[in-house]
Amino acid sequence: MAIDSTKGVKINYLIVLLSGFLLLGGGVLVYLLVMQGIFGNFEISEVLPTKENLRFLWEDRKKAVAILYSEYTEKSLPEGSTWLSDNVDAWERFLSSAKTTFDVLDDVDIERGKHNDYQLLVLPGARYLSDRQLVEIKKYLNDGGSVFATGGVATFSDEGKWRGWDFLNKVFGLSFSKEIKPEESYKLHTLRGNIPITAGIPTGFELKIATWDIPIAAEVLEPRTIQVSTWYDLQTDIGLVNEEVQKSAGVAYGTYGKGRFVWFGFELNSVIGTQEDYINFGKLFNNIMGYLRYLPVVFVKDWPSPYESAAVFVADVSNQIENVNNLIPILEQNKYPVTFYVDPAAAIENQNLMRKLSKYGEVGVSLTLGDPNTKLDSLSKLRDRNFQKNKVKFAKDTVSGIIKKPVMGLESKLKFLNENTLLAAGDALMDFISVDSMMNRSVPEIIFRNNHPMVLIGKTARDDYDVIGNFGLTNLDFQEYTYIEDVDRLLFEGGLYIYKVHSEYQLQPNNVEVIDRVFRYMSGKNIWVTSLKELREWWIRRGRIEIKYDIRSARRMSVEITNPSDYQIDDFVVLVDLNKSVENIAVSSDIVNMRVPKFEYKDKRTINLIFDYLEPGETRSLFIDFDNLDL
Repeated sequence: MAIDSTKGVKINYLIVLLSGFLLLGGGVLVYLLVMQGIFGNFEISEVLPTKENLRFLWEDRKKAVAILYSEYTEKSLPEGSTWLSDNVDAWERFLSSAKTTFDVLDDVDIERGKHNDYQLLVLPGARYLSDRQLVEIKKYLNDGGSVFATGGVATFSDEGKWRGWDFLNKVFGLSFSKEIKPEESYKLHTLRGNIPITAGIPTGFELKIATWDIPIAAEVLEPRTIQVSTWYDLQTDIGLVNEEVQKSAGVAYGTYGKGRFVWFGFELNSVIGTQEDYINFGKLFNNIMGYLRYLPVVFVKDWPSPYESAAVFVADVSNQIENVNNLIPILEQNKYPVTFYVDPAAAIENQNLMRKLSKYGEVGVSLTLGDPNTKLDSLSKLRDRNFQKNKVKFAKDTVSGIIKKPVMGLESKLKFLNENTLLAAGDALMDFISVDSMMNRSVPEIIFRNNHPMVLIGKTARDDYDVIGNFGLTNLDFQEYTYIEDVDRLLFEGGLYIYKVHSEYQLQPNNVEVIDRVFRYMSGKNIWVTSLKELREWWIRRGRIEIKYDIRSARRMSVEITNPSDYQIDDFVVLVDLNKSVENIAVSSDIVNMRVPKFEYKDKRTINLIFDYLEPGETRSLFIDFDNLDL
């Protein structure tokens, strides 16, 4: 069609305008779909510059941490004391290491409310506080602020008058129990496992805390407060175990109004020990900072779903071996998993019995890897590598030849072992090593020697040497109760209960009944009763799981779970602590045909992702969407 060049082309402005609107609408729709794919569900009202949204923006831009340097407390100290300045310096070092910005405030700053400009208020050793400070701190917490306090906070007024433990009680939901006297240079402080505050730290890890500051033990009074640790030491303390554990919290966390708090019964610079102690305390500190600043945490729980603790049964039958016959009817009837440890000499003398025992459980060797003519009271008395290597190999070959089955476990009769012991066990390709002494944790430790993974297991509870031998308990009810105390303690910690008996004590005909009683008690608890072999396989597999996670928006986070190993991992739980109140949780994936695990949540902030299995090399990329109740 010819076009008259003098008149030009006619343009329909209505069509152009409508096309523009269509293109704009399409662009907005694509943008919103992309935003939803990345950040999850959101409402348009949440991104408009309203007064409420600007308030949240201002809250997010608050300064990070305020540290109180309490001159009221400093005035109460002996002249020339650097106690308070040393404590504040320790906080500055930790926060600097965590790359967290902070300012140091004085008492007047708190009285004037300057701390309200910060996300977190730290009260190190602040024993002396004014009434005005208490009002401001409570208001700060009630309005949603976070407080990290240590020691006997606010037990004195600014004028030096004794207030008592009212602040600890009413604000933190704790009741003062006792002071830890400096009778020893340090006190062991045991951390619970399988909770967000202790993520990445071995369950039952024992921190060494110096007693020069006279640490404090407290009891949790209210559901809003959670006990993280205990001062109770099984080796030195007396009294009813469960009661002593409840009354000896050294770390607790919880809520007050809309805010959060964490309380330490000791100061930061009281932590002493090896590099391992400082590494794990650093993890604890970072987890706490995340909790107080509302950051999520994701980790693999220690035990297969749905268990909260685990237990293994070990029977040492090296002495009076004939008493093991009293145990066999119980094993036949109930199929309890058991590992028998035996001295090679006893095995040689009782070959038929050993072959019989091998039908009911695993068999390992029990050895003294030192000079029998020397008092074995230190590591220096253990023999060299060649001696231990030859003895372990001889024992393994001897017992394996008798039972016609592999022997994969080594028990050290001594209360210690050294590197030569580990090397000897690795040379013999042992799968697990048991040592008759407390370790600094209540879960196994994976060690590699000769490129072979072994599980090292220490003593986690009192055995019949303690219960019958040392305590002299002949009454079966008292024996049962003593064992059950430790079952409950390990369940509280989330650790591994080692139920160890000996043929010369618990396996005597007048005592053996208690074993069945203890197992029946554990069957009513959420405890995984397993064998040492299964425990080793699980612990190695669990340790291979890799997790990455990221916050996408106020309504979505992503979690990536990977199995980099060449074997399948079954029945494990990934705990996701969103660290805020949520509802209407949905778990999905943007990858077609990816299996989405089942999940459960009870407290509106913690989600358990329940995996039935994860194939070798498999990665599951998941989205967790929710409605944020805090908005």
